[in-house]
Amino acid sequence: MSGKVFLIGAGPGDPELMTLRALRMLQEADVVVYDRLVSDDILALHAEKARLIPVGKAPKCHTVPQDRINEILLEEAHAGHTVARLKGGDPMIFGRGSEEAAYLVAHGVTVEYAPGITAAQGASCSTGVPLTHRGLATSVQYVTGHRQEDKVLDLDWKRLADPDSTLVVYMGVANIGQIAMGLMTENLPGSTPVLAVSKATTRSERRIVSRLDRLATDVRSAALEAPTLFIIGQVVSLYAERSVVELMEHAHG
Repeated sequence: MSGKVFLIGAGPGDPELMTLRALRMLQEADVVVYDRLVSDDILALHAEKARLIPVGKAPKCHTVPQDRINEILLEEAHAGHTVARLKGGDPMIFGRGSEEAAYLVAHGVTVEYAPGITAAQGASCSTGVPLTHRGLATSVQYVTGHRQEDKVLDLDWKRLADPDSTLVVYMGVANIGQIAMGLMTENLPGSTPVLAVSKATTRSERRIVSRLDRLATDVRSAALEAPTLFIIGQVVSLYAERSVVELMEHAHG
């Protein structure tokens, strides 16, 4: 009999932010196929019987190519196993979960989903910076700050440079200078505040507050580690009125 695959969002790192559904699925799995950014605390919640298969990818270093990840999931399911495909954040937001699901369904494998708290929500929770706020931001936009195989970052700068919206940039450390310049070219003020959060919700969380016209320099000086998320917009002015470029220790640390 064919097994099935649970496509699970592990959230941004803090185990308490996992859903009950995600936890149940993880503990029912015979095999756990997990990404590099899944925290050790979350991975430790797997069933004792489960076999672990790491398939993590780092920027410009795809230890296990996506095609091979798809094959591993299919092979394990066809062997009759219940497979937990464990991803950081939400698998349907910049997580390629839909690609894996489409591949599996096309090969006759049942896929079930457990959504996860995405990094933007986790960072908002840990820092107290809202993604929308009356009078400051009436909408929020999520974008990824890199392109597959180092292709040109051809974002719609005009649409993104909306002073009445919050812009959240995932995976943007390498290109943050280009991103800031693209936004300023479309008249988003250089004084626009930015909050950069590294390893949001974990014990290793670090934050810097900057502004758009100094962001690239400040990020480079702070040497923030991946994953780092950028919240760009007037909502950052609510961050406890911290001074520009103030490094913070996480509440747990």
